[in-house]
Amino acid sequence: MIYGPERWLKSYDPGVPADIEPQRGSIGGRYRQTAGRYGSQTALLFMGATMTHGQVLEAAKRFAALLRAHGVGRGDVVGVHLPNTPQYVIAVLGALLNGSAITGVSPLLMPDELAHQLNDCGAKALVTLDALFQERFKGVAGRIPGLKLVLATSIADYLPGLKRVLAKLLKKVPSGKVEPLAGKTVLDFRRAVNASPADDLEVLVEENDLAFIQYTGGTTGLPKGAQLTHGNLLANLAQFGAWYGAKMGQGRYLSGYPMFHIAGLFLALNGLMFGGAQSLIPDPRNAKHIVAEMAAFKPSLMANVPSLWMMLLAEPGFKDLDFSGLEVCITAAAPMPVESLKALEAVIGQGKISELVGMTETSPVIACNPVRGPKKPGSVGLPIPGTLVRLVDLAEGKDEVALGQAGELCVCGPQVMRGYHNKPDESAGVLRPHDGKTWMHTGDVAVMDEDGYLFIVDRTKDMVNVSGYKVFPREVEEKFYTHPAVQACAVVGVVDPDRPGSEIVKLVVQLDEAHKQKPGPEMEKELLTFIKDKVAPYKTPKLVQFVEQIPLTSVGKVDKKALR
Repeated sequence: MIYGPERWLKSYDPGVPADIEPQRGSIGGRYRQTAGRYGSQTALLFMGATMTHGQVLEAAKRFAALLRAHGVGRGDVVGVHLPNTPQYVIAVLGALLNGSAITGVSPLLMPDELAHQLNDCGAKALVTLDALFQERFKGVAGRIPGLKLVLATSIADYLPGLKRVLAKLLKKVPSGKVEPLAGKTVLDFRRAVNASPADDLEVLVEENDLAFIQYTGGTTGLPKGAQLTHGNLLANLAQFGAWYGAKMGQGRYLSGYPMFHIAGLFLALNGLMFGGAQSLIPDPRNAKHIVAEMAAFKPSLMANVPSLWMMLLAEPGFKDLDFSGLEVCITAAAPMPVESLKALEAVIGQGKISELVGMTETSPVIACNPVRGPKKPGSVGLPIPGTLVRLVDLAEGKDEVALGQAGELCVCGPQVMRGYHNKPDESAGVLRPHDGKTWMHTGDVAVMDEDGYLFIVDRTKDMVNVSGYKVFPREVEEKFYTHPAVQACAVVGVVDPDRPGSEIVKLVVQLDEAHKQKPGPEMEKELLTFIKDKVAPYKTPKLVQFVEQIPLTSVGKVDKKALR
């Protein structure tokens, strides 16, 4: 076997195990234990407010009881439609304690996209921001018949009393009007949670029970929900904890990843399960706020997408911070240029940056550069404990390619998802048997060197990477195809010169005969106006090019390689 574990185990840091113990029980049960040991220690810091682990657990218990009182039980799905706030953490833990599953809903989604996700996963309850209730949710609420309970909250709800009042009065935080909805119970999140009993009812939840339906994309480019169990997440937490040497009750975590994204969710769970403290960042674009939080909080572990690290490097004050207490600095979700890595390392200290690779379907971490040992520039590191990888030929996806040659990255381990929600064909397409095991075919093309380090060299999927956010071209293209002027179109990604590792969404359009005489700038404006309220802003094309004919392959498919 070309890709046996012995190839990469020799490159592990001393003390990192080859495997982990099987993980039993549930995330909620594990947090009960953690909060029992570290209840008086700080768990969350948010805009000057703090919550201890004991307070977080109590609020989560109250939320679980609230769900039960409104008929939301084991196996039901709860949507969380929020930025990074204490409410997000409370809702996730409370739902999991109740045996319910969570679907993270991006605040960037437009109303149609929001309705699609909630209907697709069958969400029975939703926690949303008051501003999002008014701007995105209210207009499509009637089109989500299965949703029965809506809990609205404000960014300021968990701030200290006077600060909360002033934030709302002075309009320092976004807000919106919350009103009754036909066929749904609408409640104020904070009041309802506080009025609910913090009972100690322990719902039986086991490692094979569904914990999250995290939306991602696949070979078709359409959003679909990856089903992640309690055991999947507990395994990946144990794997990653062993990798970076997590110490119970000691970590200080800071990340700009949003919790509706698998990376943000995973990092938040690290802070909770290991009894550490974490600073919640509600707006990852606010580099000034992040620098201030870093200065006050002095994190031991930080994680961000490359484009945010580049923003921070350009932010006044970042290079003057004291990073002596920083142990691990993670960069992931997009490649980071070597020169940028060197610039960041010059600020935070030598040897602290570890690039990694992961995906929603693997809970998410697959491989990571050693924390203390050699880090190879451009590499995403070594498979983490208990993880097997194979690189297979791109044509058939069966035979292993030779060491040093490019092949599709396939992963086997306890962190691999159960499958896609209600999509058996899609699941069978990526979860394939081999040698008595089930392997996740990632769609990423990689190379492994003789020391077991992986290098991602290409993507088989057509996704566009916008600062770590995935844009699936077919979804955007289908919206444009409803415009009468579009005869054919294609969406591709081009390099963003201002954000290393990120791409710009580009639309290539072939107009129908009736519209070809319309001036280019006028037609471009019309198309961008047309798409504005149909997709999230990061999915909206920033470049538009008109062509006489979209190039096609020999079988009649759009030739995106030629377009790129």
